[in-house]
Amino acid sequence: MFVKKIKSHEVFEQIWKVTADSFANTAMAGFFVGAIMTVQFAMQMKEFGALGYLGGLATSGTFREVGPLLIAFMLSGKVGAFTSAELGTMRVTEQIDAVRCLGADPLQEIIVPRFIGIIISSFFLLGAGLIMSVFGGMLMGQAFAGVNFEEYLRHVPLIVSPVSILNGLIKCFAFAVVLATICTYKGFTTSGGAKGVGRSVVSTAVATMICIVVMDWLTSFIGEIILTMVRGYRS
Repeated sequence: MFVKKIKSHEVFEQIWKVTADSFANTAMAGFFVGAIMTVQFAMQMKEFGALGYLGGLATSGTFREVGPLLIAFMLSGKVGAFTSAELGTMRVTEQIDAVRCLGADPLQEIIVPRFIGIIISSFFLLGAGLIMSVFGGMLMGQAFAGVNFEEYLRHVPLIVSPVSILNGLIKCFAFAVVLATICTYKGFTTSGGAKGVGRSVVSTAVATMICIVVMDWLTSFIGEIILTMVRGYRS
């Protein structure tokens, strides 16, 4: 009943706002994450003469672990800190109390649209960042290791399994929920004037990064258990 009362245009407004403000930064972060992973794998694989598998291994490592984590860190500073500061300012300037005095529920009018919008937009931003990581890896593979685009992509379908892609998307969704929960909560519970807003922003950044790391471990742990069960069932 509570969710049905949420105005869809407010949610879409938040989705557009977060996506438009963060897409360029997220795409750039994803691009360089893919490039960095390619350089690291190339340095090791040159010794074994296995550069043909560079694209598959770099893409798999990026999708499964490093990509979602590093891109989520960037979003926590961009989206999380901004949302916490915005809501904290509204709290200390009594704008939220004014909404309540007008007979509206601040949670319904202000918090929930932002919460839903941040989850949806952050999920797609993280996914877009992972896609950009492939392009970054391709370009760096060509420039750093002399692996052309076709050779780079040739073994990607063999090594990057649907399970790897699903694992990356699950991490993206989990990180988006963590980010949205912490920044909206910290902003909504801000107190203490301008100093309180600053404290909320700092605590949002710290708590988000810690929780993202913990969530990364948890999703990896659960994912390995599920994968082991699937393999056991197939055998």
